Amino acid sequence: MKRLIPALRADGVPLELIMVLRTILAASKEISFRVSQGALSGVLGSTLDENIQGETQKKLDILSNQLLKDMLLNSPDVRSIASEEEDNVVAGKEGAAYIVAFDPLDGSSNIDINGQIGTIFTIYAARDDVPADSPLQFAQPGSAQLAAGYVLYGPSTMMALTTGGPTRLYTLDRTNGSYLLTQEQMQINPDASEFSINMANQRFWGANTQNYIANLLAGETGPRGKRYNMRWNGAMVGDVHRVLQRGGIFLYPEDSKNPQQPAKLRLLYEANPMAMLVENAGGKAVANNQRILDIQPTSLHQRVAVVCGAANEVDAYLNS
Repeated sequence: MKRLIPALRADGVPLELIMVLRTILAASKEISFRVSQGALSGVLGSTLDENIQGETQKKLDILSNQLLKDMLLNSPDVRSIASEEEDNVVAGKEGAAYIVAFDPLDGSSNIDINGQIGTIFTIYAARDDVPADSPLQFAQPGSAQLAAGYVLYGPSTMMALTTGGPTRLYTLDRTNGSYLLTQEQMQINPDASEFSINMANQRFWGANTQNYIANLLAGETGPRGKRYNMRWNGAMVGDVHRVLQRGGIFLYPEDSKNPQQPAKLRLLYEANPMAMLVENAGGKAVANNQRILDIQPTSLHQRVAVVCGAANEVDAYLNS
């Protein structure tokens, strides 16, 4: 099996970008260890603080954010960072080539029950026309991403990564601390028989989502003519990983539960990197009727609806 660095070199990834990815993965190994220790490492439970999203922070949220922040800001190749846990952009090395955004620990509600959680990250080219600490550094559409990925902390620690080509899967070998290439190319079948959505929000969905899910639930007797199974982890990183591994569709549509916040997922930290991974595995990713990677950001913590996965199922959703 190829190690990460030789695999990236074979893909023609620039050395400076490889070094940024190495920094992210060095942090991920430390997070993986803390996660695996659970209560033994004293990182379970919540704090009394809320992040910029208004969400109660978990201890492991704060630890993961600080690890990534410190290590990336120490990199000579990172000009700016943005985190889901931070109010503002933080400047790194002046003149460096790259900017990095990340969700340090997606699925925080799963931490204390030993459920699936993960780190999501994305890398763009730095802008020379705005200051390093300006949110305009990240006012770039997802199509401008140079690399995107996530690290899933499950029974094994795995990383899905694309640097513009295929979405590849790596697994952390704990015997030597290396990420090894275990799947050359992840590919999403255009058809699906599984869907992932939070059914507790059903009464708040719009008509198109209601119709689409009703058709799936009707199974063999409905217009789709086959049985569908529902899966829901409560962590985007886990649900999208399942879609990448065995197909299906993931949905977090807009709803009317909170009129001031109709969408849940963040464009920069979650939707864009996941959309790049899904598209480069042959799937589709949309927000309402728009390709996610074409959205021009309007704010650092902008939220969007997300529907992604099997191409034919995403089309069926759009036509429902």
